[in-house]
Amino acid sequence: MAETKLGQTRADIASMIRVNQAGEYGAAQIYKGQLAVMGDDAPHSSAIRHMAEQEQRHLDAFDQMIADREVRPTALQPFWKIAGYALGATTAALGPRAAMACTAAVETEIDHHYGEQLDALESEDDPELIRMIAEFREEELEHKATAIASGAEDAPGYPVLSAAIRLGCRVAIGLSKRI
Repeated sequence: MAETKLGQTRADIASMIRVNQAGEYGAAQIYKGQLAVMGDDAPHSSAIRHMAEQEQRHLDAFDQMIADREVRPTALQPFWKIAGYALGATTAALGPRAAMACTAAVETEIDHHYGEQLDALESEDDPELIRMIAEFREEELEHKATAIASGAEDAPGYPVLSAAIRLGCRVAIGLSKRI
């Protein structure tokens, strides 16, 4: 297996790109589900629409990187489409604060995930990937801050809802790295 400068294999880098593309795809689906249920006039719809636009930009960037670097996308994408949309629609049906609780939980895991990737890439010569991850991580943290400011932690059952969503994210990340 080919090694990059300090030991990350090409397979490791491909895995990072694959899982990031899958995560951004899932996030876009979550927001589609939320907006489909909430509509344009519900509380936080404009914030969700803004976050959805950013997630789509992230997805487009990783789609391009997948094509440019000939990385195989996850085979689980059809499942993430359904699961992401269902998660978004379900949390929106529970109310605007639950929709924001979903965002806060997802972005907590994405922050951790992107942080781990940046640590792993610290000594790598891949400025494009490092820049993308760092930039997108900052936007994901903005999403989390928006969600918290919008009452995410006041959603009914927040600790349980957040823990379940975060666990689901960790499982999705683990599976999408390889499959």
